[in-house]
Amino acid sequence: YGVTPLEVMASMAGLDFVRAMFAGRLPPPPIMQTIEPFDQTAEPGVVAFHSIPGFRHYNPIGSVHGGWACTLLDSCMACAAQTTLAAGQGYTTVELKVNLVRPLSSETGPVRAEGKVVSAGRTIVTAEGRIVGWDGKLYAHGTTTCLVLGL
Repeated sequence: YGVTPLEVMASMAGLDFVRAMFAGRLPPPPIMQTIEPFDQTAEPGVVAFHSIPGFRHYNPIGSVHGGWACTLLDSCMACAAQTTLAAGQGYTTVELKVNLVRPLSSETGPVRAEGKVVSAGRTIVTAEGRIVGWDGKLYAHGTTTCLVLGL
């Protein structure tokens, strides 16, 4: 885990950067230690990966903390937004909305987090995301707004 130097990130189109990170040619960011994604894919405007909620993610009331689901959604939606960027561009999340519709537990098993770009403009990218279990059940969904920045 680590942080890719800004000059390396700035030299790559967003899709190439995300794919390089997923392929292990660039380090995944330290926050990924929390969600431990696997089976990662990136296409223009779409990013998906899997993760497994565990007991270590529990909150005091005996279920997976909502922050874990928020981290999954923020990651897949923001990476989807990044796949639309040209070399020399970056982004920052300016808004994140998440709906937790079903509790996650260590019994849930693997889930798929998928982010899809809704609109990619010159300065704003919006995306939506979903967390779905192997059984097809929806656990959470959300939207994000990202501000495009020059690096």
